[in-house]
Amino acid sequence: MALTKNERRIRIKSRIRKVVSGTGTRPRLAVFRSNKEIYAQIVDDVTGKTLAAASSRDKDIVKSKGNKTEVAALVGKSVGEKAKKAGVETISFDRGGYLYHGRVKSLAEGAREAGLKF
Repeated sequence: MALTKNERRIRIKSRIRKVVSGTGTRPRLAVFRSNKEIYAQIVDDVTGKTLAAASSRDKDIVKSKGNKTEVAALVGKSVGEKAKKAGVETISFDRGGYLYHGRVKSLAEGAREAGLKF
């Protein structure tokens, strides 16, 4: 029997998480995408702390108009700026089992524009 979309994503996510982990010097940028919203966190897996987070539900991003891809770019810029304030410059990107396309790609490009390196 074929896997559902969610089962497939979870399987891919577990494969990615075997390899990608965040440290104090190079934390992990974790992405979660729902049908309406997109969320991003910068996580240090060693200490188990979130260093910075942004989502499409933040007040400054909700005010902006645009399609979901444009909003994802704003979320990427926002999480990038917050990471810079926290002293993070290089990260490892965890796409969470989603294809690197569309909103996930837009978020990554927004984070790169904000000055994150990955």
